[in-house]
Amino acid sequence: MDLSNLKFRVPQSLPCSPTAGSNSLLEDPAASHISTQPRRSRWLTMDPRALCFLSCCLLICVISAEIQERGRTLKAQKKRGLKTARPGEVKPSGAPGQRKPKSDRSQKSLQKKTPLVVVTPSPPASSILTQVLGRGHFQNVGDSLSLRAGETLELRCLGKVVHWKVPVYLEEEGEGRLRIKHFSQHSRLQLVNSTGADTGEYSCWAQHCQDTQCWEGKDRQGKTFIFFTDPEELFVPTENYYEVIQLRSNQPVLLPCQVTNPLAQVTLHREFPPEEVPVDGTDISFDVKKGFTIHRPRASLAGSLFCLASLGGMRQISTKYMLIYVNYPSSSPKPTIQASATSVQLGENFNVTCTVLSEPEIAVDFRWEYPGQKLGRPPYVSEWTNVVRQRGQVQQEAGSTLYVAETRAGDAGAYICRVTNLQGTGTAITRVRVTRNPRVSPAPS
Repeated sequence: MDLSNLKFRVPQSLPCSPTAGSNSLLEDPAASHISTQPRRSRWLTMDPRALCFLSCCLLICVISAEIQERGRTLKAQKKRGLKTARPGEVKPSGAPGQRKPKSDRSQKSLQKKTPLVVVTPSPPASSILTQVLGRGHFQNVGDSLSLRAGETLELRCLGKVVHWKVPVYLEEEGEGRLRIKHFSQHSRLQLVNSTGADTGEYSCWAQHCQDTQCWEGKDRQGKTFIFFTDPEELFVPTENYYEVIQLRSNQPVLLPCQVTNPLAQVTLHREFPPEEVPVDGTDISFDVKKGFTIHRPRASLAGSLFCLASLGGMRQISTKYMLIYVNYPSSSPKPTIQASATSVQLGENFNVTCTVLSEPEIAVDFRWEYPGQKLGRPPYVSEWTNVVRQRGQVQQEAGSTLYVAETRAGDAGAYICRVTNLQGTGTAITRVRVTRNPRVSPAPS
């Protein structure tokens, strides 16, 4: 830059202004040359004080630029250090008394956060069934929900074609306290003036429909069990004081003493003689949503039983259940049939026997269908029951034998045996042929 073309006015008090008698600058040939210019170009003359001020400014600018350059270099080194650091790299310790760079802390925080992002499981898919808490406020329902009797229940189920299932007590009530309204993208269920009798399972499912075809999917279902707690009704009320239940030997039996409060303590008792029935979780178990389940029914459990609930100093008994023990078969009978002869001559006698195996003390009923019925022949039948052991197990063998005397031509055909028990009916069939006596040739004379 040509400084000779600039002209400044500098205050007189500038510390670097020349003293009297100092003519070092004026002795410069260039400076003397400038001073000898004609008067019309005198504005180009450089004042020594201005030159001193300009030198100071340039020095300050150089020092400031150097400081800024060093700052940029340091920041760039720090950035390069962060970028080149690896997550699992361990940096060597510095000299004693030397501070560790801040990039170490940043690197440690990165090492701690990285695994968390990888192992975090994805959130579970929300159910299509939600509880409406207020206008625009919804809450996902869990496995069960507790509300006080008298509160209003409002549920929403997402889907275009939605179906609801509620406790039988509400289904029989019809349009009253229960209101269901369908919208374009969801359906709403509202229950007002709730009572303890409304306790039960509430569920919905949405159908996928395309044109005229609709189908259901497991991901489009939602359900929850809702308790309507009533301090005056610990059990869900029923209409019957006594309820007769078959205690079948082949399947579990449920005593449906449902409670309105999941915190109630429930025990099982016998009416005569009065005693508590032990519940061990194996032979007999309790579910707060269902009641007591007898997994292994036996004859000693027959009689009158009831449930006793207690909560906060209050005790109530449930409906009394009259259990009638029935030795129930595990399956329908599978009979076998066999005739004493498959081909019989006219006038001879024969019989057909039908047998069936079952559990001990299982009642079975035999019925016969035979060709002689069309001829008016009455059935001559004998039945028996034996206890046998097969494959290490004790079983009951029951049988029936049909007798046919003086065979006729009309006795030929199919003999059908039908055996019935509490599980169903089994059938067995066999056929018998009737032939004429061969003619005996006369003896030669």
